Amino acid sequence: MAQAARRAHRSPLNLAGARAGRTPLDRALGALYGLAIGDALGMPAQEMGRDRAQEILGTPPNFRDGPDDNPISRGLPAGTITDDTMQCMLLAEQLIEGNGQLDHIAFAEALIAWQEDMADRGRGDLLGPSTRRALAALVAGEDPSTTGRAGTTNGAAMRITPVGIANTLDRLHNAVVAADRLTHDTAVAHAGAAVVATIVSAGVDGATFLEAAPLAIRAARRFGFADQYERPGSFATGAETAESVPTAFAIARIADGDVWRACTGAVALGGDTDTIAAMAGAMVGACTGLARLPPDAVRKVRDVNHIDLEPIARGLLDLRER
Repeated sequence: MAQAARRAHRSPLNLAGARAGRTPLDRALGALYGLAIGDALGMPAQEMGRDRAQEILGTPPNFRDGPDDNPISRGLPAGTITDDTMQCMLLAEQLIEGNGQLDHIAFAEALIAWQEDMADRGRGDLLGPSTRRALAALVAGEDPSTTGRAGTTNGAAMRITPVGIANTLDRLHNAVVAADRLTHDTAVAHAGAAVVATIVSAGVDGATFLEAAPLAIRAARRFGFADQYERPGSFATGAETAESVPTAFAIARIADGDVWRACTGAVALGGDTDTIAAMAGAMVGACTGLARLPPDAVRKVRDVNHIDLEPIARGLLDLRER
């Protein structure tokens, strides 16, 4: 990750100042930190069943250390982010460096370098199945315009929040497809990513979640996948886009503007907890702003992970204003 994302103690957030008004910067930070909070809350319970996830989350719910019985998160300190936040940051930096245009080869190289770095730190195998398959195809010589044609899991929606911040609604459709193409160039993945990005983009513009929701459903309809967002059934928590994004959307809808409620509610379902909570947190956070996020939770993810998302938020907003 670029150095801007590591300046946790050089650029302290003015939480009191943020509460004075919900500006686009406040909303963008709400999306990014909402995502990180959900990701970190879900970290210890990822891929656990519902009962075990609720046990790990605890009463009252809070950030927890990775438990010994979870091979994915074992030993990670409470508040640690996972690939959800890391890949969002990586995509954001690629967009900023490319002045809003995503170079798919550079993005692939960045993903591969990040994966190798994580493996060196003892946190390997973080790429989702669609992304891993697409990058392997690219390394084998396949054209990047075709590598994502089997990608149906939630990696595209997981990391799309920066695209929602960087783009107004009128240009969001093309930006989502461009961001997805390398690894998730399928209608279902585009629809899921478009739902998250639309809520985030509308939120940055000042919309509430209830105001943004019909726009997101309309965006999903363009790809032929609106039913599960209009009439959600029982919560499904697998890694497929068709399961996890409608679940995150439904949880965000009933959270009543409360990021903590959205994120802890997502984790309590079990399954792909970090990703579902991250998406729900990003959507609600964009529509409420940093001012509505629990300040202790924001400080926790900043301090544990040594991240500062304000430079990224400002860079993405610069792209949005062009």
